[in-house]
This record gives sequence, structure tokens and C-alpha cells, in this order.
Amino acid sequence: MSQSVTLKKEAPVVKVRNKRRVSVGKIAVFAFFGVLLVTQLYPLIWLLIYSLKTNEEILSGSFFSLPAVWQWSNYSAAIESGNYWKYLYNSGFVTIVTMVSIILLASLTAFAITRFRWKYGQVVMLIFLLGMMIPMQATLLPLMLIFKNIDILNTHLSLILPYIAFQTPIAVFILSGFMRTIPTEIEESAIVDGAGVFRIFGSIVLPVSIPPVMTVCILAFINIWNEYIMAATFISSEKLKTLPFGVYSFVSQYSVNYGAIGAFLVLGALPVVLIYFLLAEKITKGMVAGAVKG
Repeated sequence: MSQSVTLKKEAPVVKVRNKRRVSVGKIAVFAFFGVLLVTQLYPLIWLLIYSLKTNEEILSGSFFSLPAVWQWSNYSAAIESGNYWKYLYNSGFVTIVTMVSIILLASLTAFAITRFRWKYGQVVMLIFLLGMMIPMQATLLPLMLIFKNIDILNTHLSLILPYIAFQTPIAVFILSGFMRTIPTEIEESAIVDGAGVFRIFGSIVLPVSIPPVMTVCILAFINIWNEYIMAATFISSEKLKTLPFGVYSFVSQYSVNYGAIGAFLVLGALPVVLIYFLLAEKITKGMVAGAVKG
């Protein structure tokens, strides 16, 4: 009887300890994600407030204060004086053409590496992996000389070609890791039904690979949209410049319109934020699929 009484008294203590451990663990997790959320959202909120201030308020050093009067005119100045629509069109054209080319080349390459039985498949994959290690800055001078000799310097093609070259290796790496997990039985049954290689690729492999394709799209979009070094090196014509150049429209010899710069940065980041939220679910699925299946 004494043993049973002791057991009855100890059982609730164990349950209380487990509840305390769970609650402490939950608090720690929520605190971690809360700090992470603040550190990620604060720069965006700060930039939005920054874009609605006057130069005097910005230069006063009060980073956390709200503007006395919301300067919505900064956005009209960013659109008009910063040639926003022209730079937006140039960035959109270069980005879309590059992304379509990357998806086409990377998916075909990954399909050939993972589904064909040829002895040089791993060698080709190794070459693409080595391409991920080449720094962009090391190629600026050779590319400029090459583009000048073939007469494509100061054109959008001089941006599209290097962007494709630098973004394709990581795209091949992601897509090949996913395609290795696709069962070959599906393709074998399609071959029995008379399907060719390109029909198998277009009707079976590529539709199944949509999640990693979306991941590749958003990664390429962010890298190309915000790229400045190559654009500044290869493009000198005002009508061909991309969105990052618009910031310099508000910098003169004797004055700088900081509020308009902030507004232009907000407008420049807006397409990236919108596309990410529209494709967030597919991007997450693609990352999880590549991590688990690859």
C-alpha cells in the first residue's frame, strides 16, 4: 500500500515537469522566431519610413521617429526624375529573357545528366559545380574584351549572356538533385507507348519538377534584379541601364535627395517582394523537395 501511494504522489510531479519543459521550449522557439522576424522586417519598415521623410528629418539622426508630414511627393519624384518606368522595363526585359534561358538550359542539362547513361555525365556535372566557384569580378575584364571584339558591348545581350552563365550551374545542381528522385518506371512505360525523349521531358519530367523550377526562378530573379557590377561595367547608354542605376538620378554635385532615393529603393524592391509572396508556397515545396529527396 505504501508503494502504491508513493507512485500516485510521484506521477503528477512527472507530468508537471514535462509541461514545464514543453512550455519553456515553446517560449524559446517563439522568442527565437520573434527576434528573427524583427531583424528581417525592421530594415523594410525603416526604409519605408525613410522614404517618407524630408532631408532635414533624415539628416537629424532620428532613425526611429515618424515623419512630421508624410512626404508622398518623394515617390512621384522617384518615378519621374528617376526614370523609374524606363529602368523597370530594362530590368524586366533582361531578367525575363535570362530566367527563361536558364530554365530551358538547366532543365535539359539536368535531364541529360540524370536520365541518360553515358560515362561523361559526372564529368559534366563536375564542370558545372566548378562554375559555381568562379567569382564574377574575375571575369569582368576578359568579358569586356570579348564583347568589344564581337560588337555586343553596351547592349542588353552583354548582360544576358553572363547572367545565364553564372546562374545556370546552381540551377543545374538543384534540378539534377530533384530529377534523380523521379522513378524511372514512369519513363519506361512512356517509352513502351512510343514516347520520344523530348516528349518524356516535356510531358513527364518537367511538370513534375515545377517546385524546384520555381526555386530556381526566384533565386535567379533576385540575383539578376539586384545585380549592379556587370551592369555598370558593360552598359554605358542611358536608355539601356537597369533599375539600380536610378539611385544616381537624385545625386548631384551639391545636393542629394535622400527621401527620393529611399522611395526609389522601395519601388525597386517591390517587384521582388510581390513575386516572392506569390510564389512562396511553390518555392518552399521546391526547397523541401531538394533537401529531402536530393
